[in-house]
Parts: sequence; C-alpha cells; structure tokens
Amino acid sequence: MLDSKVKATIQDGYTKFLIANGLKSRVAQKKMIATIANTLGSSDRASHIGVIEAPTGTGKTVAYLLAALPIARKLKKTLVISTGTIALQEQLINKDLPELLAACDWEYKFSLVKGRGRYVCNLRLHQHVKPIDGKHSALDLFSDGIMDQSYSCDERLYREFSDALSKGDWDGDRDSWKSHVSDNDWGPLTVDRRQCTGRYCRFINECAFFTARNDIEENDCYVVNHDVVMADLGLGGGVILPKLDNAVFIFDEGHRLAECAVRHFKSECNLNSSIIWLEHIKKQCDFQVANFGEDEILCEALLHMGKLAEQISSLLTVALPMFQKKQSLKALNDRKYRFPFGDIGDIERDIAAQISDTLRVWIRHNTGIKDKLSEKLGMVDCQVRSAELEHFFQMLGSWQLGAEKLLLLWSRLEIKISSEEMPFACWLSFDDVENNGDICINSSPMSASLLLAEGLWNNVAGAVLTSATLRSLGTFNSLRAEAGLPSTSEFLALDGPFNYTKSAKLRVPKDAIEANLVEAHNLYVIKTIGLTFGKCDGTLALFSSKHQMLEVFEGLSEQDVKFVLMQGQYSVGEILRLHRERIDRGDCSVIFGLASFAEGIDLPGDYCRHVVVVKLPFAVPKDPLLEARSEWIESKGGNAFFDIALPFASLRLNQACGRLLRKETDSGVVTILDRRIVTKRYGSKLLDALPPFSVDLCC
Repeated sequence: MLDSKVKATIQDGYTKFLIANGLKSRVAQKKMIATIANTLGSSDRASHIGVIEAPTGTGKTVAYLLAALPIARKLKKTLVISTGTIALQEQLINKDLPELLAACDWEYKFSLVKGRGRYVCNLRLHQHVKPIDGKHSALDLFSDGIMDQSYSCDERLYREFSDALSKGDWDGDRDSWKSHVSDNDWGPLTVDRRQCTGRYCRFINECAFFTARNDIEENDCYVVNHDVVMADLGLGGGVILPKLDNAVFIFDEGHRLAECAVRHFKSECNLNSSIIWLEHIKKQCDFQVANFGEDEILCEALLHMGKLAEQISSLLTVALPMFQKKQSLKALNDRKYRFPFGDIGDIERDIAAQISDTLRVWIRHNTGIKDKLSEKLGMVDCQVRSAELEHFFQMLGSWQLGAEKLLLLWSRLEIKISSEEMPFACWLSFDDVENNGDICINSSPMSASLLLAEGLWNNVAGAVLTSATLRSLGTFNSLRAEAGLPSTSEFLALDGPFNYTKSAKLRVPKDAIEANLVEAHNLYVIKTIGLTFGKCDGTLALFSSKHQMLEVFEGLSEQDVKFVLMQGQYSVGEILRLHRERIDRGDCSVIFGLASFAEGIDLPGDYCRHVVVVKLPFAVPKDPLLEARSEWIESKGGNAFFDIALPFASLRLNQACGRLLRKETDSGVVTILDRRIVTKRYGSKLLDALPPFSVDLCC
C-alpha cells in the first residue's frame, strides 16, 4: 500500500498545479500518476519497475514529477531523471521543474548532471594559454593524441575562456558558453578520470568539474542523459550517480535506452593506428627514463612498460595479416566483413588471448607509474618541473584509456563461442586497404537485454520507463526483450487525448509503388511528392534512406524544390526556424528529414498538416549488428523478420505518424507512399498498431 501522507502530498500538489495553470485534470495523466506512485511507493509489490506508454498530450512530465519526487523523498532515495536528448534535459531544468515546484509550493533541490567531458579542464586550458617557457614545446614533447590538434585550435577563444573563468563570468560548462564551441576547439581542453590529477592538481580549488559536482551532492533530483547512466553502469554503478539501490530512476524517452546501451558498450580497434600508437609509447617511455633518471624504481617500471607496449605492437602486427585476408571474403563493393556468430577462429582467438593478457599487465604497470607520479606531484615545488609532471601524468592517463579500450575489444575476441549463449557480434571494417588504409575490428553486444537486466533492473531501488511510443505491433513484447525488463514489471499503455478518427486521415495512394522496387519507387516519389505539398501549411516528408532523400530532392522541379528544407542543408534548429517563419508568412514549406525528424520534433497546427512517409521504416538490411542478431535468432528457431525487423518498423512508423497531431485542436493527413503496407501480409499488422486514423487505402 502507498503511504497515506505521500498520497495526500501528491494529490495536493496536483490540485495546486492545475489551479496555478488554469488546467483541468486529465484521465490519462491521473492514471499515470497513480501507476507511478503505486509502482515506486508500494512496499508489497514484487517489482518496482514500471513501463508506461504516454502518448502526446498526456502530460507525462508533470505526471512523473508529481509522483516520483515525494516518493523518492519518503524512501530517502535520490530521484534520477534520465532523458534521451539535451533539449528535454534543458526543458526539465529551465522550465518543467521550476514551474511545477512553484505551483505546488514544494521545496526540492535539483541539478543537471553532466559527464566530465562537458566541462573545461582548468589545467588543460592553462597549458594552452600559458605553455611551458611561453611556447608549445611541452605540448610537442608530451603529445598524447589528444593535444595533437593544438595548432588548429582557436587560441584567441582559449584566452577568452581563461579570462571569463578568472573573472567568474563563466563556470567552465561547454553548454553555458555564449556561443557554439566546435568539437575541434573543445576536445583538447577536456580530460577523463584517468588523466585527472585530482587533489594533486594546482587548480583543484577552481576546477570546473569538481565545483559543479560539489554543488549537487545534497540535491534531491538529478537530471542526466542515458549516456551518463550507461557510463556509470560501465564503472560498476555509484561512481557518477548515486548507488543504484539508493536511487529511483525515471527514464524519459525510454525507447532509446536499449539502443544507447548497445552503442555505449561497443568496442573497436584500428589495427594500423594502434600499432603506430604503441610504437610511439615505446619511444616516450625510453625518453622519460632519461627524464626521471634519479628514480631507479620509476625508470625500471618505465622500461618494462615500454617493452610491454612493444610486445603488444608485435602481437598486433602478427594479427594484422590474419584479418587482412578476410577482405577477400567480403561482398563486392562492401567495406565490411562479419564473422558468423561472432566466431573469429581458433588461431585468431589464441592471438587475442595473448594480446589481452599483455594488455592487462601493461595497464597494471601504467597504473603503478601514475600512482608514483601522483606522489611526486604532491612533493614538487619547481613550477616548470611540476608542469612537465602534469603533462606526463595526463599522457599516462591517455595511454590508460587507449589500453582499456583495446582490452575491452580483445578480451571479447578471446572468448570461446558457445551455442547456448548469445555471442558478441564481430565484424571488420576496411578503410581503403589497397591504399594503406586501416582495418577496424568491431565488437558489440547484440542486445542490451542482459546488460540492463543484470546491471540496472536487478539492482535499482525503483524505476519507471516512459515515452510517447514504446509498443511495437501493439504490444510491449519487443521492448521487454530488448531492454531485459523483468516479467513482473508493471506495463501500461495510456489512451491519448486526440480524436484520431475525426482529426486525422491515413491514406495510401492507389498508384503507390512497393518501395523494395527501388528505381521504380524513386521515380514514383519524384513524380508525386510535389502533389502532397500544401499551399500555405507545413509538410513533413520522412525518408528511411539518405540516398533516396538526395535523389528525390535532386529530381524535383524548380518550382517544388524552392519549398523544401532538407536535413543536412542547415542545422535542425535552423530548419525548424525557417519552416515556422515561412508558415507564419502564409507560404508553403516542406521539410525533408530522416529518422531523427520522426521523433522529438514538435510542429503543431499549420506547421505540420501533412506527414508523408516515403518508405516503410525498416532498418538498413546490411547493418552488421542487425545481420548478427538475425543470424542468432534464426539459429534458435525464430524468425528474424517478425521478431526484429517488423517490430522495429512498427515503432518507427508510429513515431513518424505521431508528428501529425500535437494538440487537441490539430488536424491533418498522413500519406504513405509505400504500397507494401497494403499488399504485404504484414501490412495489416502495421496498420492495426497505428492510432485509429480515418483510413483511406488505395484511394
């Protein structure tokens, strides 16, 4: 049962929020609040995991804030809200949370938690603005692959950063700088935990990252993104965020969580680049022996680490031709070769084991040297000497990061493949090898199911996963399998507030072409898509392929092309601004977009009266990860099309159609230019899973 005081707090907060904003209660929103409250707060439940599909117009953000904040406080847990996009994070921090707390008269402390890479490293900045001896000699001497962009960076901008920091006009957060900062300019100014000298840093008291972290330690609520959650899980949990058993999580845009987990735990090794990198490390170790000649123990460790780097380089050199020969097995014009069932072969597996073992020893030695340098940083008084130690420590941290990434890859490759356990997908990417290009070995989990089940759901105090679209083909089965959700989880699909039958029509033109007939379909789309453009309202045309989008754009008439804003021509924000500007003037405007425009884009009213789905959004068939998963499912007696491809297309199609109605007063049309939704047996499954549009097929 839910605690009566907490229940009263939530009810009182909801009443105050409605009154403050002049709103009426919504049935779906009240149901969502109650479900979250009972899932997280009832002590007699078998599971405290909830999954809620809350369509546009539900008011899901208000619902989960109203329910989760009081319950987390009652449980003495920290509330962690994780989102899939920066835009939603900023909306929560700058609008939703402050407005809700003010309306409810609640007092909760909240903050945005970002990874270390979003903050400038004060020491790195100082090294660029005031290098040793007034020149870049130290940066050359201790080049670590991170600072090798120094001369192409904007030194004037760096001085602006430094001045703003010293005057207190900037907090060191990349996102709070007055203008956009490119990756090229930002990258050299950041470090990860391995390169950070911590309490031995001479800038520890001004450190932008630790200052931000110190400010949030006692907060009730953290707002993060899914990548930060994955980074914390990768470190064992409780490092970046509170320990899982001391936190309640809300995963907004939860449909992205499994995909984010798979992406985060992917690993790779560029063979030629890694060999060159290790040779550079060997030279640096030899050089540093002369630099630290008075410390015999340190010098001996450096010499040994150099020899280990040389051994790993030699092993990679042996492995290189083993993987090069696989190029002859790849399909014509394909730059990838996938190992069936992730099995690289016994000989390759043996060399992988040797590489992994040597990397483990090398990482231990690197850690030991870093510990010794930390002690020296605490003792050294000479500024120049200290600066050189700082550079060398950062370089060692960079080596550690690179070695750990290599170990993640090679330790997977050494695993003997079992027919009972889902293996890692493994494939090679060939980068113009004929012209001395590199070979990249890739490894990835096929699914996030086990990662999330063992790393997250089994350990967290409570969690709710929500989004406007979570179901595929009308069920949560695909999501449950992809995200490893416990069978005891609470699953709820709410009804949206829109009258789809009255406000929206779904149509498939009678002359539509099946999109698998590529050339004919492209010609058909070029010929007919202009007919879908409204005279004075907005159209959103969604493509599954960039190649097709470009081909259609280039084939449009001069009259039609002037109406189109195509993804890639401008930033997403600029496209939306120009689109709204055109509609406000009473002009026609059409957006050509890919998958990213099928979710998270809000174009109410006249800004979007027509959504055109050019092609059913099946995943790219040549994707090696998809191929590996399909192969595994088929080997277990499953059907990859119905188990993976169709649920994926269903989710994406629902997201695309969801761009049409954003408010209860909206109306419009969804046109699908792919006849397969009518002619193929699976078409009815896709149609049945869509909202109850007024349907006009083959009109």
